[in-house]
Amino acid sequence: MTISQAAASVCSIADIKSNSRATDKLGKRKEIYLPGTDCGIKTQVYLSGYTSYRVGGPAEYYTAPRNLESLRASIEYAKTCQLPITVLGAGSNLLVSDRGISGLVVVTRKLRHSNFNPEIGQLTVAAGESIPSLAWEAARLGWRGLEWSVGIPGTVGGAVVMNAGAHRSCIANILVSAQVLSPDGTLETLTPKELDYRYRTSNLQGSDRIVTQATFQLQPGTDPEQLLAITKEHKRHRLSTQPYDKPSCGSVFRNPTPHGAGWLIEQSGLKGFQIGKAQVAQRHANFIINCGGASAGDIFSLISHIQHQVQEQWSIWLEPEVKMIGEFSAVS
Repeated sequence: MTISQAAASVCSIADIKSNSRATDKLGKRKEIYLPGTDCGIKTQVYLSGYTSYRVGGPAEYYTAPRNLESLRASIEYAKTCQLPITVLGAGSNLLVSDRGISGLVVVTRKLRHSNFNPEIGQLTVAAGESIPSLAWEAARLGWRGLEWSVGIPGTVGGAVVMNAGAHRSCIANILVSAQVLSPDGTLETLTPKELDYRYRTSNLQGSDRIVTQATFQLQPGTDPEQLLAITKEHKRHRLSTQPYDKPSCGSVFRNPTPHGAGWLIEQSGLKGFQIGKAQVAQRHANFIINCGGASAGDIFSLISHIQHQVQEQWSIWLEPEVKMIGEFSAVS
């Protein structure tokens, strides 16, 4: 989620402790330590290791805060330096440009804590917690409500922002509230109604607020063995119908009506079609996979090709579900 598109202007860091790192082809690397925190800001960190597509150029500045105080300090640093801010969770619904991302990239996956409250059946978790891990943990405890999410390869923060869903369930059905951090450092607690949830979206998309934690309403007291069996079946179905053996972002396009995106792409004869090392998956046509060595440009070009082919044959323009961040060259 990009929360700011302001032009970057790097400020002086003379008053901030920094350590020189080994040089590489990108030049000298540094780590900037924010006063009063254990939070470091690194320069020129390649993002291919932080996205499920395994592609993406360098972040101009990168940080991975472990707590709310460090997150606030990182945001304040970016504001002071007039840096645009881009937030990444698990990077599972993103395509990051080969040219990288200017400004500060904040990776929230290290924001981790969870609390199961058996008295009211609520689970409160930090934004960086893994959705599949929570699904298994809730099932083992006999808490119903998350078993549908076991195949969603994302974090709580991203799931809340995009109203992640599967098996006819979604985050909006179980969310009690989300805590979000505003650019001025204030925290706000929002209800699903205030988030204006719709299919795979909320009003947090494109906003300047960052999800820090969420509370879900679950149903304790179910037989754990029964829930584990249901969870395992959801996982099995996911693995048997979708190509998780190679890097992908999950579903690339939103589903129009009356036909789904995968059906339209398949009927357009595009299963297996490849540009560079990016390929329309044989197992599910709404997936684009990295066959090994694909660039973000390959994937972007394939997305554009699919859109134009479906438009030509069906008069339907497929809207991407994947979020594209950074600069991409137009495809003719």
